[in-house]
Amino acid sequence: MKGIILAGGKGTRLYPITVSVSKQLLPIYDKPMIYYPLSVLMNAGIREILIITTRNSLKMYKTLLGDGKELGLSIEYIIQEQPRGLADAFILGEQFIGMDNVCLILGDNFFYGNDLTGILENAISRKNGATIFGYLVQNPKDFGVVEFDKNNKVISIVEKPKKPKSRYAVPGLYFYDSSVIEIAKKVEPSARGELEITAINNEYLKRGKLSIELMNREIVWLDTGTPSGLLKASSFVKTVQERQKTYIACLEEIAWRKKYINDKQLLEHGKKFEKNNYGKYILSLLEKGSVAV
Repeated sequence: MKGIILAGGKGTRLYPITVSVSKQLLPIYDKPMIYYPLSVLMNAGIREILIITTRNSLKMYKTLLGDGKELGLSIEYIIQEQPRGLADAFILGEQFIGMDNVCLILGDNFFYGNDLTGILENAISRKNGATIFGYLVQNPKDFGVVEFDKNNKVISIVEKPKKPKSRYAVPGLYFYDSSVIEIAKKVEPSARGELEITAINNEYLKRGKLSIELMNREIVWLDTGTPSGLLKASSFVKTVQERQKTYIACLEEIAWRKKYINDKQLLEHGKKFEKNNYGKYILSLLEKGSVAV
């Protein structure tokens, strides 16, 4: 299983903040936004990752994350010259994906919850077809909406429907087999000129190969692509970290607990950031004698 983080686009919903910087490099409380989707992939056991970004932002991402080896990962990059829609990720990432299954996560989507790992494992266990997720929302008209029966069999997916057939939105996290490349290449631009991910999902539905995992109330999903969403996510991270005395999306901790890196490597990471609370937290993992799992 490989992973793709879509961190391209112009971030126009955040203008003027993002006129000169990629939105996925903006902070969500104490970490760059891209740490959060990257942590989801890492927690799912995905170590080969492609980051799709803009030409202007490429150097900054490489400075931040490098080739991923320090975290026991393999990170590659590719430039998206123009935002062409989510489905474009699979065309750009064709060589990276190869014959493997792939997970796509949007760089501005925030997921958190103890139950998240379980449903990710369910999605990964399906070797064929596609898996999407359903999240109960109050304003389904603003999202792609999935309709399903009592057996959780998907009936329809409609992008921003005027009359939603359910209150379950499809968040920016998707799992596909390698046939997604061939499907993406046949997607026609929508009325807004983009290659829509809904078109891919509907093709899998037509083939009878689309599954859904429902996210319960214990899982938090936030779109951080707006000023209010960015603030809400930052406040959430601050509150959880202060109350639980643990860090959300600490990549070094995840890599250590997954045994991608050892104690010595974790110590080196901690010393790099030892003048702030993030580094002190990393060092405290060793001081407490925490056991990597």
